Amino acid sequence: MKAVVITKYGAPEVLKLQEYPTPEISGDEVLIEVKAAGINRPDIFQREGNYPAPDGVVADIPGLEVAGTIVKCGPDVVDFTVGDKVCALLAGGGYAEYVAVREGQCLPIPADLSFAEAASLPETVFTVWSNVFQRGNLQPRETLLLHGGNSGIGITGIQIAHALGSKVIVTVGSDEKGQKCLELGADSYINYKTQNFETELQKEGVDVILDMIGGDYLAKNINILRPEGRLVHINAVSGSKVDLDIWKVMIKRLTITGSTLRSREYEFKKQLAKEIQKNVWPLIESKQFRPVIFKTFSFSEASEAHRLLDDGSHTGKIILVR
Repeated sequence: MKAVVITKYGAPEVLKLQEYPTPEISGDEVLIEVKAAGINRPDIFQREGNYPAPDGVVADIPGLEVAGTIVKCGPDVVDFTVGDKVCALLAGGGYAEYVAVREGQCLPIPADLSFAEAASLPETVFTVWSNVFQRGNLQPRETLLLHGGNSGIGITGIQIAHALGSKVIVTVGSDEKGQKCLELGADSYINYKTQNFETELQKEGVDVILDMIGGDYLAKNINILRPEGRLVHINAVSGSKVDLDIWKVMIKRLTITGSTLRSREYEFKKQLAKEIQKNVWPLIESKQFRPVIFKTFSFSEASEAHRLLDDGSHTGKIILVR
């Protein structure tokens, strides 16, 4: 098969389309002929040598989400059959013609979605549902603050939270990105280049914050959380070593938590997929939540796709298609 391989760690041009052995399957695995693969920021970290694949996962092919058609099933597969169109959450290897994955990490593609749209869903939807609604326990009529509102995580969080009855505020790097977030269901946006989100939200406060920044955002987040508020970290691009005022956490009875998804155990991902199919897929089918594709590239153009993601000028997902 053809696959996009990290030939060495470095800039986008290290990604090369090469011949690679087709995966073998066993047990409850399915073999998916990949039609589209989502690109996510962890792929960049892996390309740069800062986010190694878990043990047992192909180390030199990035890609955490795909959509395609099942062409082979292991002997223990019970929920899918050859010919089913699915999207799947992976721990790696998605930039390829074929991927092997356990069936519990697959979901049927919702009606009327293209392969590209379906490939944009797993990584972001799994992350948002796990962190905003499970760990953050966001409730209807509560207020959610999403840092990075124009990211794949952001556009997913906006739409699901809005559809389920919560107020959504986002931080973005331009008014243009903010307007696009409003169109997706955000109630308001804060341009972090011209406004201080802590000052803007100090009086109103928020109930749940999904943060991928870290660094000096920690103190600001704590200051704007309402009593019983929840702060959930999914990255720390501005630094993971921070100062924490324990007294503020105690006085407000705050919960500070976080998670990573890639290395989580299979049973967790399988149960998460079931919850997503039950709670999120109906929102897609009723048009309350829609994938937002910024641009598609061929697999041979993976380096150009990474340059675009590095640039940060997009709103929505960047997808590789075959």
